[in-house]
Amino acid sequence: MTSLSTLTTNQDLDPAALRQAFGIFPTGVVAVAAVVDGCPVGLAASSFTSVSLDPPLVSFSIARTSKTWPDLRRASHVGVTILAEHHGDVCRQLAGPPEARFDGVPVSVSGDGALTLDEGLARFDCNIYREVEAGDHIIVLLQLHAVEHAAGQPLVFHRSGFGRLAG
Repeated sequence: MTSLSTLTTNQDLDPAALRQAFGIFPTGVVAVAAVVDGCPVGLAASSFTSVSLDPPLVSFSIARTSKTWPDLRRASHVGVTILAEHHGDVCRQLAGPPEARFDGVPVSVSGDGALTLDEGLARFDCNIYREVEAGDHIIVLLQLHAVEHAAGQPLVFHRSGFGRLAG
């Protein structure tokens, strides 16, 4: 067994060092989107996870400084799309200028305004269940109302870049 003698408490937790350490853990990427005031609004998140089957809940985290979340959270329903391995450029686009985030991206909109990407691996229609303040982020819990999924491999975010699963 390895000793943790070099791991000390009360150390200066430099944000750059934390970002590097957090980046070691690979994650999938989702698009969270809706039509708000007649316009598509959305963002990419790499913090998506399932939470509960009863009630059906998922979550993602968003920076408190997000300029998109205040608009998106006004939607009665939001769509969540698990991005496929070919969505690297789409993910970058979702992080770009808000008015161009969905240019050329095939999407569908539910009757309640949830916007999902047509080529996603899984698509969810949700509403905001609860928001929890967590440091410099907000953890958003979403309750699911509809789900659809397809075959394929997910887009993987690892060490500040995109990758694919082997196999």
